[in-house]
Amino acid sequence: MDSKDLAQYIETNNGISKPWLLLQLRLKKLQERKSNIPQEEYLRELDDIHQDLMKLGEWWKGRENEVF
Repeated sequence: MDSKDLAQYIETNNGISKPWLLLQLRLKKLQERKSNIPQEEYLRELDDIHQDLMKLGEWWKGRENEVF
């Protein structure tokens, strides 16, 4: 699945309000650009995505049936 397909999936399934899906989209877009950007920029953006993911914490607890 490329970023366009993932974005369409997120939109179709009302995923705009689900930050974990938006992080997946950011990661997919970064993966697609990896060969066109310097390694330092790639690592910086990857670290930024990772930090945002860690800020989500255990958002899924108590919502397992809804999100998995």
